[in-house]
Amino acid sequence: MSTGNEIRRGIEANWHQYLSKYGNLFSSKEIQGSSPPSIFVGTYGYPKVGVGPMVPPIHGETSILDMPEKWIGKSLEEIVNFRLNLIRGVKNMSVTQTEGRLIENLQDITMSSNPADTEIQFVKTTSPITSLDDQTPPFGPIGEIKNAKFSSTNAITSIEKVFYDHDLKAENAIMKLYNSGIDITKIQKCLSIGMMGKNRKLVPTKWSITATDDVISKSLMSKILDFDIIDSFYVFSYEHLGNLFSIILFPHRWLFEMQEAWHDGKSIGFGSDYEDAKGISHPPLIAGAFFAAKLAVSEYLIKKQKQAGILVLREIQPEYAVPVGVWQVREGVRQAMRRTPQIVENIEQSIELATKKMSVSKNEWLREGKMLKLIQQKVITDFF
Repeated sequence: MSTGNEIRRGIEANWHQYLSKYGNLFSSKEIQGSSPPSIFVGTYGYPKVGVGPMVPPIHGETSILDMPEKWIGKSLEEIVNFRLNLIRGVKNMSVTQTEGRLIENLQDITMSSNPADTEIQFVKTTSPITSLDDQTPPFGPIGEIKNAKFSSTNAITSIEKVFYDHDLKAENAIMKLYNSGIDITKIQKCLSIGMMGKNRKLVPTKWSITATDDVISKSLMSKILDFDIIDSFYVFSYEHLGNLFSIILFPHRWLFEMQEAWHDGKSIGFGSDYEDAKGISHPPLIAGAFFAAKLAVSEYLIKKQKQAGILVLREIQPEYAVPVGVWQVREGVRQAMRRTPQIVENIEQSIELATKKMSVSKNEWLREGKMLKLIQQKVITDFF
């Protein structure tokens, strides 16, 4: 089995080979291509941040480059390459600046149903990214925008309605788009580029992702509290990109805990957080992964019209050599919940089954988690 370093070096080597042929496309004072469409709002310097489109040096159907909902089954290298191929144009502006030519163009392409032909002239020549690490998600070259031109686009009607409704609160706008079938990635971009709410602001991309997952999962959970409690113990599992997910649903009023463990063959680290029916009152210790997993499990319970206690275990293996974003937690858990669960008789069997294929032992998970200690003290009749 390859180590994380070996996998990362292999991806880098292949990327360097690609650059030896096409590097001139990434080292230029201008870029022409079809934005997926994709926009980015940075965090550095907040409340004055870098804002702009992300564009590959190719024309045509490029939507796959920034559509995580379509990335299940793709390899880590393919996803890293999607990211590295997007050149980011930036202009520094205040987060309160939600109008003006550039922002309005970015809002137009965010509403678009198709990739948007884009042309950017940079202040200086851009440089391709040549190295990867195990802490930072990969991104393509960055350049300060001198001029930018965008082709006309076709707006998605449901997004357009939300955009022009300045009396609609951001939370309600998010749920309106979600309930109309808009992909979560698209909703996050709309929030990020200042298209929602009464008092609109640009929201750094990293924050908009977590905020969107939080709003949707909270809304779904409020409905789940009215459902009957499940009467069996279910175990779901799924593995992708070096992440192994096991999800236990058990008979209980809403409880949600997510535990993460990461290891490199020598040492192991843990992180976790949990909530009851009152929700969580602080930023989760495991950050956006908490809300991403909560959203995915909530979708399943809404579909089944059932309420449950939930434990999500995520083992991050050395093969996850380059972090590619919290989307993979949401989509990984979604995939797990689409599979046929194994049904067992009690919580002990659930934990045994959930941890069976993991490198982290059952006892280690039990030691680190909070909820399992609580549940193990109960008898089965306490669950109802």
